[in-house]
Amino acid sequence: MTKSPITSPLGDAEREATGAVLQATLVDLIDLSLIAKQAHWNVVGANFRSAHLQLDELVSAARQYVDDVAERANAIGISPNGKAKTVVESSGIPAYPDNWQPVEATVAAIVKILGEVVKRLRKRIDETDKTDLVTQDLLIEIAAELEKQHWMWQAQMA
Repeated sequence: MTKSPITSPLGDAEREATGAVLQATLVDLIDLSLIAKQAHWNVVGANFRSAHLQLDELVSAARQYVDDVAERANAIGISPNGKAKTVVESSGIPAYPDNWQPVEATVAAIVKILGEVVKRLRKRIDETDKTDLVTQDLLIEIAAELEKQHWMWQAQMA
């Protein structure tokens, strides 16, 4: 590994712990954006248009936060890794099925996936409580948006 050209505002132990949290979050968000786009392309059935558009909103949110998380990692002297191989090997969120999916199945899958991402984020929020409050604040912002998205998807199942 190349020594970071960025001077970190954190101590070594805090930087490493926070960097691991940011890397795991980066991977989950990249995977979430790809899954939501896959679902966007393959959703069919009644209420197609609504689900199709809502999936694009989820993709946009995930992609924005991908950049925010990667830039935060850089700011603390950690090189982010968002390569496809890294995402495949280390994402912890549920897989999305192949082929066309009816709206109901799409909604159920997205609810499950978002629930897992939020659960993982909340754990990371706790982990950053002592290592970096700036990163914790970013994770709280991301969790708030994804919890809102989760609620909106769940509302379709009511």
